[in-house]
Amino acid sequence: MGTSEQARESVEAGVTNVAGGKAGAASAAGPALGQSVDGGTKEEREYRSRVLVWIGIVVALGFPSLPVAKWVNEFAGIGNLVGYELIWWAVVGFLLAYVAVVERRPLSSLGFRALTKVDLVVAIAAALVMVAGLATIYYLVFPWLGISENSQIGVLLATPLWWRIISVIRAAVSEEVLFRGYAIERLEGLTGSRGVAATVSCVVFAAAHVGPWGWGHLLIAGFGGVMLTALYLWRRNLWVNIIAHAVVDGVAVLSG
Repeated sequence: MGTSEQARESVEAGVTNVAGGKAGAASAAGPALGQSVDGGTKEEREYRSRVLVWIGIVVALGFPSLPVAKWVNEFAGIGNLVGYELIWWAVVGFLLAYVAVVERRPLSSLGFRALTKVDLVVAIAAALVMVAGLATIYYLVFPWLGISENSQIGVLLATPLWWRIISVIRAAVSEEVLFRGYAIERLEGLTGSRGVAATVSCVVFAAAHVGPWGWGHLLIAGFGGVMLTALYLWRRNLWVNIIAHAVVDGVAVLSG
Protein backbone atom coordinates (compact mmCIF):
# COMPACT_ATOMS: atom_id res chain seq x y z
CA MET A 1 0.00 0.00 0.00
CA GLY A 2 2.80 2.42 0.88
CA THR A 3 4.60 1.49 -2.30
CA SER A 4 1.45 2.11 -4.36
CA GLU A 5 0.91 5.53 -2.81
CA GLN A 6 4.54 6.46 -3.36
CA ALA A 7 4.28 5.44 -7.00
CA ARG A 8 1.11 7.47 -7.47
CA GLU A 9 2.71 10.52 -5.83
CA SER A 10 5.74 10.07 -8.06
CA VAL A 11 3.58 9.98 -11.17
CA GLU A 12 1.60 13.06 -10.05
CA ALA A 13 4.82 14.93 -9.30
CA GLY A 14 6.11 14.03 -12.73
CA VAL A 15 2.96 15.29 -14.41
CA THR A 16 3.16 18.49 -12.38
CA ASN A 17 6.78 19.01 -13.36
CA VAL A 18 6.02 18.41 -17.03
CA ALA A 19 3.07 20.82 -16.96
CA GLY A 20 5.12 23.35 -15.05
CA GLY A 21 7.93 23.00 -17.53
CA LYS A 22 5.58 23.60 -20.45
CA ALA A 23 4.04 26.59 -18.70
CA GLY A 24 7.49 27.94 -17.93
CA ALA A 25 8.59 27.48 -21.52
CA ALA A 26 5.41 29.14 -22.75
CA SER A 27 5.94 31.97 -20.29
CA ALA A 28 9.50 32.41 -21.45
CA ALA A 29 8.51 32.28 -25.11
CA GLY A 30 5.40 34.42 -24.67
CA PRO A 31 7.00 37.87 -24.35
CA ALA A 32 9.38 37.23 -27.22
CA LEU A 33 6.54 36.10 -29.44
CA GLY A 34 4.36 39.02 -28.35
CA GLN A 35 7.20 41.41 -28.97
CA SER A 36 7.70 40.03 -32.45
CA VAL A 37 4.01 40.27 -33.33
CA ASP A 38 3.05 43.51 -31.59
CA GLY A 39 6.10 45.71 -31.29
CA GLY A 40 8.81 44.02 -33.31
CA THR A 41 12.46 44.09 -32.39
CA LYS A 42 14.12 47.16 -30.96
CA GLU A 43 15.62 47.94 -34.35
CA GLU A 44 12.23 47.62 -36.06
CA ARG A 45 10.58 49.91 -33.52
CA GLU A 46 13.32 52.51 -33.92
CA TYR A 47 13.01 52.32 -37.71
CA ARG A 48 9.24 52.82 -37.58
CA SER A 49 9.68 55.70 -35.15
CA ARG A 50 12.15 57.42 -37.49
CA VAL A 51 9.83 56.92 -40.46
CA LEU A 52 6.94 58.50 -38.54
CA VAL A 53 9.12 61.46 -37.59
CA TRP A 54 10.24 61.99 -41.19
CA ILE A 55 6.60 62.01 -42.28
CA GLY A 56 5.91 64.69 -39.69
CA ILE A 57 8.90 66.72 -40.84
CA VAL A 58 7.71 66.57 -44.44
CA VAL A 59 4.36 68.00 -43.30
CA ALA A 60 5.91 70.61 -40.99
CA LEU A 61 8.42 71.94 -43.51
CA GLY A 62 6.77 70.92 -46.77
CA PHE A 63 3.35 72.47 -46.35
CA PRO A 64 4.54 76.06 -45.67
CA SER A 65 6.72 75.81 -48.78
CA LEU A 66 3.71 75.16 -51.02
CA PRO A 67 2.17 78.12 -52.90
CA VAL A 68 -1.13 77.70 -51.07
CA ALA A 69 -1.86 81.44 -51.11
CA LYS A 70 -1.63 81.43 -54.89
CA TRP A 71 -3.69 78.28 -55.25
CA VAL A 72 -6.59 79.68 -53.23
CA ASN A 73 -6.10 83.23 -54.57
CA GLU A 74 -5.93 84.42 -50.98
CA PHE A 75 -6.78 88.12 -51.48
CA ALA A 76 -9.58 87.63 -54.01
CA GLY A 77 -12.31 88.02 -51.39
CA ILE A 78 -13.41 87.37 -47.82
CA GLY A 79 -14.14 83.72 -48.54
CA ASN A 80 -10.63 83.24 -49.91
CA LEU A 81 -9.08 84.94 -46.90
CA VAL A 82 -11.02 82.80 -44.45
CA GLY A 83 -10.41 79.63 -46.47
CA TYR A 84 -6.68 80.25 -46.46
CA GLU A 85 -6.64 80.64 -42.69
CA LEU A 86 -8.72 77.48 -42.22
CA ILE A 87 -6.27 75.45 -44.30
CA TRP A 88 -3.41 76.53 -42.05
CA TRP A 89 -5.34 75.77 -38.87
CA ALA A 90 -6.27 72.36 -40.27
CA VAL A 91 -2.62 71.52 -40.90
CA VAL A 92 -1.62 72.60 -37.41
CA GLY A 93 -4.46 70.55 -35.91
CA PHE A 94 -3.42 67.56 -37.97
CA LEU A 95 0.20 67.78 -36.82
CA LEU A 96 -0.74 68.12 -33.15
CA ALA A 97 -3.05 65.12 -33.47
CA TYR A 98 -0.30 63.24 -35.31
CA VAL A 99 2.09 63.83 -32.41
CA ALA A 100 -0.45 62.72 -29.79
CA VAL A 101 -2.06 59.78 -31.61
CA VAL A 102 0.50 58.44 -34.09
CA GLU A 103 3.81 59.30 -32.45
CA ARG A 104 2.23 58.87 -29.00
CA ARG A 105 4.21 61.72 -27.54
CA PRO A 106 3.05 64.58 -25.32
CA LEU A 107 2.75 68.08 -26.73
CA SER A 108 5.54 69.07 -24.36
CA SER A 109 7.79 67.30 -26.87
CA LEU A 110 7.04 70.30 -29.12
CA GLY A 111 7.91 72.81 -26.45
CA PHE A 112 4.42 73.39 -25.04
CA ARG A 113 5.37 73.99 -21.43
CA ALA A 114 4.04 76.14 -18.61
CA LEU A 115 4.72 79.83 -19.11
CA THR A 116 6.43 81.64 -16.24
CA LYS A 117 6.63 85.36 -15.54
CA VAL A 118 10.26 85.30 -16.64
CA ASP A 119 9.23 83.64 -19.92
CA LEU A 120 6.65 86.36 -20.53
CA VAL A 121 9.20 89.13 -19.92
CA VAL A 122 11.69 87.39 -22.21
CA ALA A 123 9.04 87.06 -24.94
CA ILE A 124 8.18 90.77 -24.86
CA ALA A 125 11.83 91.82 -24.69
CA ALA A 126 12.73 89.57 -27.61
CA ALA A 127 9.81 90.97 -29.62
CA LEU A 128 11.02 94.54 -29.05
CA VAL A 129 14.53 93.61 -30.18
CA MET A 130 13.13 91.98 -33.30
CA VAL A 131 10.89 94.96 -34.08
CA ALA A 132 13.92 97.26 -33.83
CA GLY A 133 15.96 95.01 -36.10
CA LEU A 134 13.22 94.61 -38.67
CA ALA A 135 12.56 98.36 -38.69
CA THR A 136 16.23 98.93 -39.40
CA ILE A 137 16.10 96.53 -42.33
CA TYR A 138 12.89 97.98 -43.70
CA TYR A 139 13.66 101.70 -43.33
CA LEU A 140 17.43 101.71 -43.85
CA VAL A 141 18.65 98.59 -45.61
CA PHE A 142 15.78 98.23 -48.08
CA PRO A 143 16.04 101.80 -49.45
CA TRP A 144 19.80 101.43 -49.71
CA LEU A 145 19.35 98.23 -51.74
CA GLY A 146 16.45 99.63 -53.75
CA ILE A 147 14.00 97.06 -52.40
CA SER A 148 10.35 97.94 -51.87
CA GLU A 149 7.48 95.87 -50.45
CA ASN A 150 4.93 98.68 -50.55
CA SER A 151 2.67 96.89 -53.03
CA GLN A 152 2.49 93.70 -50.92
CA ILE A 153 1.96 95.69 -47.74
CA GLY A 154 -0.76 97.75 -49.43
CA VAL A 155 -2.68 94.62 -50.36
CA LEU A 156 -2.33 93.28 -46.83
CA LEU A 157 -3.47 96.51 -45.15
CA ALA A 158 -6.50 96.68 -47.45
CA THR A 159 -7.95 93.60 -45.74
CA PRO A 160 -10.41 93.90 -42.82
CA LEU A 161 -8.87 94.52 -39.41
CA TRP A 162 -10.56 91.46 -37.91
CA TRP A 163 -8.95 89.24 -40.52
CA ARG A 164 -5.53 90.76 -39.88
CA ILE A 165 -5.92 89.98 -36.18
CA ILE A 166 -6.82 86.38 -37.00
CA SER A 167 -3.92 86.18 -39.44
CA VAL A 168 -1.42 87.47 -36.85
CA ILE A 169 -2.55 84.87 -34.29
CA ARG A 170 -2.59 82.08 -36.85
CA ALA A 171 0.86 82.94 -38.22
CA ALA A 172 2.35 83.06 -34.73
CA VAL A 173 0.86 79.73 -33.69
CA SER A 174 1.26 77.81 -36.94
CA GLU A 175 4.75 78.92 -37.89
CA GLU A 176 6.11 78.35 -34.40
CA VAL A 177 4.52 74.89 -34.16
CA LEU A 178 5.76 73.85 -37.60
CA PHE A 179 9.18 75.49 -37.86
CA ARG A 180 10.33 75.62 -34.25
CA GLY A 181 8.34 73.18 -32.13
CA TYR A 182 8.20 70.25 -34.51
CA ALA A 183 11.04 70.79 -36.98
CA ILE A 184 13.75 71.72 -34.49
CA GLU A 185 12.81 69.15 -31.87
CA ARG A 186 12.45 66.26 -34.30
CA LEU A 187 15.43 67.11 -36.50
CA GLU A 188 17.63 67.43 -33.45
CA GLY A 189 16.37 64.04 -32.28
CA LEU A 190 17.09 62.45 -35.66
CA THR A 191 20.49 64.02 -36.33
CA GLY A 192 21.72 64.56 -32.81
CA SER A 193 22.77 68.04 -33.88
CA ARG A 194 21.17 71.22 -32.63
CA GLY A 195 23.02 73.19 -35.30
CA VAL A 196 21.65 71.09 -38.16
CA ALA A 197 18.11 71.34 -36.79
CA ALA A 198 18.36 75.11 -36.35
CA THR A 199 19.90 75.68 -39.78
CA VAL A 200 17.35 73.60 -41.67
CA SER A 201 14.48 75.28 -39.84
CA CYS A 202 15.84 78.79 -40.54
CA VAL A 203 16.55 78.14 -44.21
CA VAL A 204 13.13 76.64 -44.94
CA PHE A 205 11.39 79.36 -42.90
CA ALA A 206 13.09 82.13 -44.88
CA ALA A 207 12.59 80.41 -48.25
CA ALA A 208 8.88 79.83 -47.55
CA HIS A 209 8.34 83.61 -47.39
CA VAL A 210 9.87 84.30 -50.81
CA GLY A 211 6.78 83.22 -52.77
CA PRO A 212 4.31 85.72 -51.29
CA TRP A 213 6.81 88.55 -50.70
CA GLY A 214 9.66 88.27 -53.19
CA TRP A 215 13.40 87.66 -52.83
CA GLY A 216 14.02 90.89 -50.95
CA HIS A 217 11.98 89.50 -48.08
CA LEU A 218 14.76 86.99 -47.40
CA LEU A 219 16.38 89.71 -45.29
CA ILE A 220 13.24 90.12 -43.19
CA ALA A 221 12.40 86.43 -42.89
CA GLY A 222 16.05 85.47 -42.44
CA PHE A 223 16.54 87.89 -39.56
CA GLY A 224 13.23 86.88 -37.97
CA GLY A 225 13.99 83.19 -38.43
CA VAL A 226 17.40 83.43 -36.79
CA MET A 227 16.04 85.42 -33.85
CA LEU A 228 13.05 83.13 -33.28
CA THR A 229 15.20 80.02 -33.59
CA ALA A 230 17.73 81.39 -31.09
CA LEU A 231 14.87 82.29 -28.76
CA TYR A 232 13.47 78.78 -28.90
CA LEU A 233 16.84 77.11 -28.37
CA TRP A 234 17.36 79.36 -25.35
CA ARG A 235 14.00 78.99 -23.63
CA ARG A 236 12.68 75.72 -25.13
CA ASN A 237 9.18 77.04 -24.55
CA LEU A 238 6.98 77.40 -27.60
CA TRP A 239 4.64 79.84 -25.85
CA VAL A 240 7.53 82.30 -25.56
CA ASN A 241 8.03 82.11 -29.33
CA ILE A 242 4.34 82.38 -30.10
CA ILE A 243 3.95 85.52 -27.98
CA ALA A 244 7.09 87.16 -29.41
CA HIS A 245 6.05 86.28 -32.97
CA ALA A 246 2.53 87.63 -32.43
CA VAL A 247 3.83 90.91 -31.03
CA VAL A 248 6.22 91.41 -33.97
CA ASP A 249 3.60 90.63 -36.61
CA GLY A 250 1.02 92.67 -34.73
CA VAL A 251 3.20 95.77 -34.77
CA ALA A 252 3.88 95.31 -38.48
CA VAL A 253 0.41 94.35 -39.67
CA LEU A 254 -2.01 96.03 -37.25
CA SER A 255 -0.29 99.37 -37.03
CA GLY A 256 -1.40 100.17 -40.55
